[in-house]
Amino acid sequence: MAWEVSRCIKGCFWILRRDKRTYFWWRKWVFCCNPDSRYRLDMAPNEMDLGSGQYGCSHYRRRCKIRATCCDEIFDCRHCHNEVKNSLEIDLRERHEIPRHEVKKVICSLCDTEQDVQQYCSNCGVCMGKYFCGKCKFFDDNVSKNQYHCDGCGICRTAGEEKFFHCYRCGCCYSTLLRDSHRCVERAMHHNCPICFEYLFESTKDISVLPCGHTIHLECLKEMRVHFQFSCPVCSRSVCDMSSVWKKLDQEVASTPMPEMYQNKMVWILCNDCGMRSNVQFHIVAHKCPGCNSYNTRQTRGGPARCSTI
Repeated sequence: MAWEVSRCIKGCFWILRRDKRTYFWWRKWVFCCNPDSRYRLDMAPNEMDLGSGQYGCSHYRRRCKIRATCCDEIFDCRHCHNEVKNSLEIDLRERHEIPRHEVKKVICSLCDTEQDVQQYCSNCGVCMGKYFCGKCKFFDDNVSKNQYHCDGCGICRTAGEEKFFHCYRCGCCYSTLLRDSHRCVERAMHHNCPICFEYLFESTKDISVLPCGHTIHLECLKEMRVHFQFSCPVCSRSVCDMSSVWKKLDQEVASTPMPEMYQNKMVWILCNDCGMRSNVQFHIVAHKCPGCNSYNTRQTRGGPARCSTI
C-alpha cells in the first residue's frame, strides 16, 4: 500500500499514513503516534522515496527547483527557464538561456528551503533527486533513463554509459555500434538541427548520425522521408541506400529518348555522393555519375578548375 503524505499546518513536519497508522516525519527522524509499538519504524519511507514522482515538470520529475543565476528567478528546470525566456513574448534583447553549470541555489519542493546545490535537503533531509550530478547541477527521480555524466561532453547523457563512447574528434557521444563505422565531423552536434533548428548538443530528443557524418533529429529525419527527401540538408549526400531507386531511374532514362538536337549535348556534373566531377551526356530526366552510379548529382557551369598559365 502506498504512503499518504501531507504536511502540518505550519509546515514543520510531514504526516505519513499507511495501513491506518500515522507517523510524523521531521528531518531524518520518524515518530509513531499509534499505541501498537510492535509496528517497526523502519517501515517508514526513506529519503529516496518521500514525495518521489510527485514533483517536477514536464521535462523532469524532481523534488527541487532551481534559482537561475542569470535572472535570479525560480524555475522547475533549465528547460522551463529557456522556454519562458526565449518565448516570442520576451523582447529580443532580453532573451537568453541559463548556463546550467552556474546554478548555485536550489529550493526543496517539500519544505521550500533554499540552499546550496546538493542531493539531500539541508532542512528536511529528503532526497531531491535519485540521480544527482554535482557538475551539471542536475536532479532527476526517473532513474530508468540510465543517466550518466560524460566528462568529454561536459554534460549528462541518458541510455547507459556502457552503450556509448565519446568521440573526441567529433566532440560528442555516439553509440558503440558506430565506433568504427561513423565518419568524423568536427563538433558534429555543436550546431542546430538543419530541419527544426534546435541546438542538437543539448537536445533531449533522439539524434541520428547520417552517413556523411552530419547529425539531425531522428523525428526530423523521419519527416524528411515522408516528404521524399533522401539527401542530407547540409551537404546533399544520400542519407540511405538508394541503389534500388537508381535502378528505376536507369530504366526511366533508357525509355526516354532525347530530341535529336540534344543527343550530342554534353554537360559537367558534380556527384553529391562521391564528389566526382564528370562530363556526361545531357538528359532531361537525370544525370548519372560514372564513378559511383548515383543519380544524386547536380549540373555545374564547367569542369574542374585548373590553374592558368602565362
